Amino acid sequence: MTGLCTGGAGWRQAGDMDISGNTIFIPGSTSGIGLALALELHAKGNTVILGGRRADLLAKIAADYPGIDTVEIDTADPASIVSAARQVLERHPDLNVLVAMAGIMRVEDWHRPDGFLDSAESIITTNVLGPIRLIAAFVEHLRTRPDATIVTVSSGLAFAPLAATPSYNASKAAIHMLSESIRLQLADTSVKVVELVPPAVRTGLLPGQENSEFAMPLDDFVAEVVALIEAQPDAKEIQVERVKFLRHGEARGDYDQVVATLNAADPHGK
Repeated sequence: MTGLCTGGAGWRQAGDMDISGNTIFIPGSTSGIGLALALELHAKGNTVILGGRRADLLAKIAADYPGIDTVEIDTADPASIVSAARQVLERHPDLNVLVAMAGIMRVEDWHRPDGFLDSAESIITTNVLGPIRLIAAFVEHLRTRPDATIVTVSSGLAFAPLAATPSYNASKAAIHMLSESIRLQLADTSVKVVELVPPAVRTGLLPGQENSEFAMPLDDFVAEVVALIEAQPDAKEIQVERVKFLRHGEARGDYDQVVATLNAADPHGK
């Protein structure tokens, strides 16, 4: 990742199949995909700043993994984002990669308001406004860097809906279109916009998902993501093989079949 530098803006890349030398902030990363990705990128020779709400978890991660910096941040709180951004940039003025990772997922029942309204508002605040506010806090700084990247995190469910999680699906569809749009606006700058599109991964995002046979093993997912960044530094989207079934259903012409298969196979869709 040296901003991926292969002649254009992005993660810095020192040579073929070698990503290193970046300074990367990953909020919302004390567990799951965020933590696993942070550890892998740190192992690849990058400076990583990891953000999260819980001071105890951050302290444990800092103790367990020397060299990883941490900062307290609540991505649902605008003031917390501003404060964390100030701390990150004071300590790491060479920051060139923001992974705008902020996400919660909840099962909802849309037959009556008490089955979804509070959940929907929380999801939109965290999953949509969170990344927007993160980008707002860092975009001016990133524009000063010669090679910079904003990584957004959508989902395969942005492209094929799981019936049990309407607000989550909608939030990730919003992140996809946000990514497409700001990539156009920032095309004349040094800032590249890359969308990470995960499938279901074995994390604690939903109850039971950590042990679900339906979900992709976390280590396998992160290894494939990093390999794709190394092999395709100019990609607009990072799509592991397993998500392509969902991502390209409409283009293939089998969207209805994809949706039916997804909802029959995922335990939360039953």
